[in-house]
Amino acid sequence: MSAISASEIARLQVSLRRLLGSPALTVKAPPRAGLSVEIAVNEEVIGTVHRDEDEGEISYAIHITLLEEDLPPAK
Repeated sequence: MSAISASEIARLQVSLRRLLGSPALTVKAPPRAGLSVEIAVNEEVIGTVHRDEDEGEISYAIHITLLEEDLPPAK
């Protein structure tokens, strides 16, 4: 797993806002080295971004966590 640069974070934010249709989405740099880059909507952290580089190709894995308590009631 490679560190994500400030430039990549900005580009990821633009892409994810467009892809997910949410201008309230932010991609935040970790407060210190070794921690994950976070994705938040309206300041609530919903997941993390991880960078992978394999044979010169870079990809980003997004992990989004939804708590059962945040889901609408079952019918």
